[in-house]
Amino acid sequence: MARNKHFARKIRLLKAGRINSRVPHWVMMKTNRNVLRQPKRRTWNRGRAKR
Repeated sequence: MARNKHFARKIRLLKAGRINSRVPHWVMMKTNRNVLRQPKRRTWNRGRAKR
């Protein structure tokens, strides 16, 4: 990827990075461990962030 990115692409990559985090611990405790995984989780090798 280019070193100088368009601002819109940079914003999309930042959002994808935030979404890629785990479910917070307090959510697991509050839902009695029913919510354990995050459906939008992706890995750098398999899933691509929308461009």
